[in-house]
Amino acid sequence: MRRKEELNSIIEICPVRNVIARFGNKWALLVVLVLSEHDKVRFNELGRLIPDVSSRVLSGTLKTLEADGLVSRKIHPVVPPKVEYKLTDTGRSLVPLIIQLTEWAQNNLKKIVKHRKEFEAQEAKA
Repeated sequence: MRRKEELNSIIEICPVRNVIARFGNKWALLVVLVLSEHDKVRFNELGRLIPDVSSRVLSGTLKTLEADGLVSRKIHPVVPPKVEYKLTDTGRSLVPLIIQLTEWAQNNLKKIVKHRKEFEAQEAKA
C-alpha cells in the first residue's frame, strides 16, 4: 500500500490536473484565442480586446500561460516600458482544440440549456 505522500505525487504528475486544470480560469482559453488572432499584443490592447476582464485577472492569467509555455512575453527597454505578448508554438498548437471545443459548445448549447432547466425543475420539485 502506498503512503499518502506517494499518492499525492502521482496526482501531481497527472496530465489532467497539471495541464487541463490550468484552464479552470475562464479567461485562459479566451486569452489564447485572442492572441491567436494577432501576432503580438500589448497588455492594454489585450485588455481592450477582452473588455470584461480586470487588469489583475488578465495579468494573473498571462503569468499562468507564460509559466506553462503557452505565451511568451517580451519587454522592450523603452520608457515607458513596452511589453508584448504572443503565443508560443505550444500555445498555437492548442488553438485548433479550443476552436473544436467552441464549435461543440455552439452546436450543443440549446440542448445543454434545455437539460439544465429540466434538471432545475426536477430539483425544485424534490
